[in-house]
Amino acid sequence: MRRQVLLFFSVLCLSSVLGQISYSIPEEMAKGLLVGNIAQDLGVDVRRLQAGKARIHTGGSTEYIQLNKEKGLLIIKERIDREALCGQTTPCALHFQIALENPIEIFQITVEITDINDNAPVFQKDEKNIEISESAVIGSKFMLEKAIDPDIGLNGLHSYTLKPNDNFILKLHSQSNGVKKVEMILQKPLDREKHEFASLLLTAVDGGEPQRSGTMQIHITVLDANDNAPVFTQTVYKASVKENSPTGTLITKVSASDADKGSNGEVSYIIGNSIRSISELFHITEDGHITLTGPIDYEKAKSYELDIEAIDQGGLSDSSKVIIDIGDNNDNSPVINMISSSYSIGEDSRSNTVVAVMSVNDPDSEENGKVRCVISKNTPFSIASTSNIYSIVTDSDLDRERASEYNITVTCSDEGVPSLSSSVTLTVKISDVNDNAPVFERSSYEAYIVENNTPGLSIFTVKARDADWNQNARVSYILEDSSFNGVPVSSYVSVSADSGVIHAVRSFDYEQIKDFQFRVKAQDGGSPPLSSNVTVKIMIQDQNDNPPQVLYPVQTGGSVVAEMVPRSADVGYLVTKVVAVDVDSGQNAWLSYKLQKATDRALFEVGLQNGEIRTIRQVTDKDAVKQRLTVIVEDNGQPSRSATVIVNVAVADSFPEVLSEFTDFTHDKEYNDNLTFYLVLALAVVSFLFITCLVVIISVKIYRWRQSRILYHSNLPVIPYYPPRYSDTLGTGTLQHVYNYEVCRTTDSRKSDCKFGRAGSQNVLIMDPSSTGTMQRIQSEKSILDEPDSPLEVRTS
Repeated sequence: MRRQVLLFFSVLCLSSVLGQISYSIPEEMAKGLLVGNIAQDLGVDVRRLQAGKARIHTGGSTEYIQLNKEKGLLIIKERIDREALCGQTTPCALHFQIALENPIEIFQITVEITDINDNAPVFQKDEKNIEISESAVIGSKFMLEKAIDPDIGLNGLHSYTLKPNDNFILKLHSQSNGVKKVEMILQKPLDREKHEFASLLLTAVDGGEPQRSGTMQIHITVLDANDNAPVFTQTVYKASVKENSPTGTLITKVSASDADKGSNGEVSYIIGNSIRSISELFHITEDGHITLTGPIDYEKAKSYELDIEAIDQGGLSDSSKVIIDIGDNNDNSPVINMISSSYSIGEDSRSNTVVAVMSVNDPDSEENGKVRCVISKNTPFSIASTSNIYSIVTDSDLDRERASEYNITVTCSDEGVPSLSSSVTLTVKISDVNDNAPVFERSSYEAYIVENNTPGLSIFTVKARDADWNQNARVSYILEDSSFNGVPVSSYVSVSADSGVIHAVRSFDYEQIKDFQFRVKAQDGGSPPLSSNVTVKIMIQDQNDNPPQVLYPVQTGGSVVAEMVPRSADVGYLVTKVVAVDVDSGQNAWLSYKLQKATDRALFEVGLQNGEIRTIRQVTDKDAVKQRLTVIVEDNGQPSRSATVIVNVAVADSFPEVLSEFTDFTHDKEYNDNLTFYLVLALAVVSFLFITCLVVIISVKIYRWRQSRILYHSNLPVIPYYPPRYSDTLGTGTLQHVYNYEVCRTTDSRKSDCKFGRAGSQNVLIMDPSSTGTMQRIQSEKSILDEPDSPLEVRTS
């Protein structure tokens, strides 16, 4: 097998490469034989053929060649008969494309089919009968049937031989289509009386190796004298007819004349072509009219040559040629064959990316075969062509979020009149690229939660949307690392990765934290991932969970604090002011003061907003000295919380008057367990020491008594002994000299010592029930408290 390879490349629309390779193989090759190493000739790796899903595209015609992608070889798939494929057309070639994807590459392949001598010349008829007048002159011509050899070139018809050739010789005439016209010429006069019948063997021989031949038997009948042969008025007739013309259409008229008279001058016409297809398409009448008897198609044959023979009754004949040109009609629409197409392309594809490659053919000729293709408007694609190969390419940026798919309609029209067109629609999906970050619905968020919440409570939901698709649009929420007051924000809240729900991790206390903020990141599932951030501020809402706290007056011990009101006080006299606060906020901290109980409700009132205790009438002598007021402090929360404070008021002008009324005030006797323990322990120790001292004193007394008895009996003088700082008073006994004592007091009278301090306020009186026996001494002092704001008894609810 002889193989010729031609390789050249040209660029098609940037990313699509159109290469053309030619091979030459003989016809009738067996299945599986090698055509060529296409991978090597293209310079393409075999792995590229496999990854690119290489395939052969024949445009709908029979696939004679197949591709072995594993080895990169072109091999015979079906037996190729050049004569059946191309007939007499030369050269005969198969044209197909090899298409690759990712990226799209198209290679144009041409396989030329060379002829082998597999056909012998064949005559349409095995016999031919010819009648010749004995008076036929030397040089008379007799048209013989041509042999048909489907082979071409050297393998086609080469020559004829005629045996025996005593009276006739053969003359060949080469025609423009390569066919040899054969004529039998009389070279020796005939004599009917000697040989009425003659039998000749016409042999047609081709030029192939080995040489093949075909034969036809010619039977000649010698007739009586016919002096003149018919003569055509023209040696060549030319005519034309449009394809698809109806049956019976007159094409042309031929004419031959015969100088003889009578029956010898009567001429008949026959079509001498032995090709069956011609005899089925054309017919010649007795008067020389050539008409159409079958359908003709310009795309199958552009012209026909008819050999017309004129024969008179004497057997003499003449021949002429009729060339019939077939006129083209625009009867074929453009044929669109999709060679390769991409089902989807990425939205990040660059401009001029090839989406599809197609071949467009119109079998018509000239203007009828010129094709122009256009693409549907309002799409980011354009169409470009190289020869009859069209490529659809991107001509602008793609955005899947704007359009996820396009229906591209390609319409191809010829330039015939009227114009014919064909169209094909290609659907191209735009695959997603992670080019959009998640976007939160708001630039920032504020959420509210009531304090004392349950841990795990859902506070708020942040939502971000991603315009991408599928995994690229799957948003996850992440709490960014930060701290608040030195504590990681993750100990306050958590964020659900899938839903964006923010949960409280702990219970919040408005009095400790009023608000805090943090950042949440929304991240998509693309590669690489894209993200965005948003600030979330959590506002803690106050609950009325704290009662009012009374700051003044305060009582922390057993002492009684009394506010003194002189009996000369006028209406509106400010006795004291109850001061309270509430650590809550808003209306939960709005306080109101009410007088709940009073010894004389007609004497005092409490300011609703300011807590001031004032007299509401003139104080009289009949008013009791001891006045006890119970003031309740309420906040404005729902439900309301309150605290109660007891204010003791002494209506008097001097301390002695006050003390006699307030000695029955009892102290608070609340002891804790530790104090009781120490008191019991102290009692035990004191008891032990008392008993020990008692025993010692008794022992000493006994001892001294015994000594005195001894001294008494010894007649020694007795000298009285006085301890230091003791002196005889009025000669009645031994009393201690007067001493000044300093008494130290605390808020708890049980732990106080006596102390005579300097003068203080005359409006506040502090009394201890245990000190009633020393009232006279206390009156001599100006003050019994250093602090005017001594605490009073306070009860809260």
